[in-house]
Amino acid sequence: MSSIPTPTTDATTRAADAQAHAEQPLSTDSGSSFLRQVRALIRRNLTHTKRQPEMLTDVTIQPVMFVVLFAYVFGGSINIPGGSYREWLLPGIMAQTMAFSSFIVAIGLNNDLDKGIIDRFRSLPIRRAGVLIARSVSSIIHSSIGVVVMSLTGLVVGWRIHEGVPKALLGYALLLLFGFAMIWIGIYVGSSLGSVEAVNGVMFSTMFPITFLANTFAPTQGMPSVIRHIAEWNPLSSLVQAMRENWGNTGALPPSAAWPLQHAVPVSIAWSLLIAVVMAPLAIRAFNRRTSQ
Repeated sequence: MSSIPTPTTDATTRAADAQAHAEQPLSTDSGSSFLRQVRALIRRNLTHTKRQPEMLTDVTIQPVMFVVLFAYVFGGSINIPGGSYREWLLPGIMAQTMAFSSFIVAIGLNNDLDKGIIDRFRSLPIRRAGVLIARSVSSIIHSSIGVVVMSLTGLVVGWRIHEGVPKALLGYALLLLFGFAMIWIGIYVGSSLGSVEAVNGVMFSTMFPITFLANTFAPTQGMPSVIRHIAEWNPLSSLVQAMRENWGNTGALPPSAAWPLQHAVPVSIAWSLLIAVVMAPLAIRAFNRRTSQ
């Protein structure tokens, strides 16, 4: 004689099914091309930006504003021994823009999580890793637009690259590598916080001071000793110094400069790889935890 299911049994079964569904990863259908999935998600992210062009203000209007403001307003009061401040300035603003790529990916990912977009992807043959890769590539493209805009603006205000094509490309490659590392910070923050407002507050209150507590806009020689030590060991300072060296935009580096600035290119690469190696597992874990709730 079959037993009659009780309400308690049905509730327990439904709870177990719900938990199993929550723990189920995004589909990993082997019949779908992973690259095709990533391309579709990148196109979706870029289409979203196309329909909301105001999202590009941080890589178009803001960088131009910083270039003009610092070059023409503050440039006259900042002396760069053996160099031009306008040329010295551009690598710093480019590095700041690339550091803010973590800001963009954090907001975009958190917005998708908050609106349930990732939950919708669960019913589609989309691998979980594809979501993160697509968001990362979209963020690099977004930030690269700003680098192009700033390069053109720099040419207008007098910035030039003096060290030839190979070193010019190396400078841009270091910039993109640092941007890739910063994206993992954005993924971690975007997955860990519960709202876009929280992401805005945390990222602005951390990234903005970090980009100024460096050699981005002013030489570190005139800073108080403690502040100077922190600034010269800032990963952003190594990147900026490496770009200046490869583009021929740096003045004479004082002998008292910290070790990272004396070996800027290898230190910049090491910082970028270290940030990526540390933050990538934390970001993936945070994303998996958030999408499994």
